[in-house]
Amino acid sequence: MDTSHLLPRANVNTCAEPLIGALLKDPARYRVQMSTLESGTRLIDAGIAAPGGLEAGRIIGEICMGGLGTVALRANTPFKRWAWQVDVHASDPVTACLASQYAGWSLNHGKGAEGFNALGSGPGRSIGSREPLFDELAYRNPPAPTCLVLEVDRLPPPEIVSKITQQCQISPADLTLILTPTSSLAGGVQIVARVLEVALHKVHALEFPLEKIVDGAGTAPIPPPTANFIKAVGRTNDAILFGGRVQLYVDATDEDAEALANALPSAASRDFGRPFAKVFKDYEYDFYKVDPMLFSPAVCAVTAMKSGRTFEAGALREDLLDLSFGG
Repeated sequence: MDTSHLLPRANVNTCAEPLIGALLKDPARYRVQMSTLESGTRLIDAGIAAPGGLEAGRIIGEICMGGLGTVALRANTPFKRWAWQVDVHASDPVTACLASQYAGWSLNHGKGAEGFNALGSGPGRSIGSREPLFDELAYRNPPAPTCLVLEVDRLPPPEIVSKITQQCQISPADLTLILTPTSSLAGGVQIVARVLEVALHKVHALEFPLEKIVDGAGTAPIPPPTANFIKAVGRTNDAILFGGRVQLYVDATDEDAEALANALPSAASRDFGRPFAKVFKDYEYDFYKVDPMLFSPAVCAVTAMKSGRTFEAGALREDLLDLSFGG
């Protein structure tokens, strides 16, 4: 990624700090629970023992974006049964989504049923994660107080905390971990708030130059929660696959913008057409067998800044959304 012509990018840790502080300062308001480990690391429970909720999920969505994006709740969607929508925007979508929000830091300890497996997202990735993606983005932040969001339903073991703090080169007291189970309201909102990030991740996979992404926004319906983990994973994915929309603005030719629009929607994947829980089951719950090109919004519009022309592809699939959410 050629970043030589770009303006200096904001530090996602600094920008997310006020949002993290809001949860820590008034946990009762957001129905989260704050605790401190013996090491000094703070835990914010947004759906394990604490009820959490939509507003907690909205703020956590903005934390995941490193404070560089906005997440809003809206009770107005094109769907008859699913009224609540998440609207997302980031004026620097590549940094907000790929350098912070993307769940790319693999955090594992132990094996089998007792093992702990999580993917970390949020501003801490820009300090300590060793993902090759950061070399492509030419983006790193120095050691500083930071935060990671983990989509888990239990507390992380001390070994995970140690791994994060060591790789970030910070003291345990400078780390905040936010825990959001997929089955919780907060977890559902923060996952669906990744609608723009999912699109950008596919843009990257399609090898479209990230430096040509000028701006972006997205929207997707909030799925009803379920205690069944596989169904919860399915519904949060399907909200984007069948009900998500994104708008990208690119510094590219009409031909390149049109090609990107046609390749982006989830319907371009061989695995499209069934609820994700069904796809996952058919692949014997092996995530790596699923076509990676499936993960994208249902409708993608791309505007070429040079001509002002907009190209759109894909379609909302309310029938599949109903099958997933109402099944």
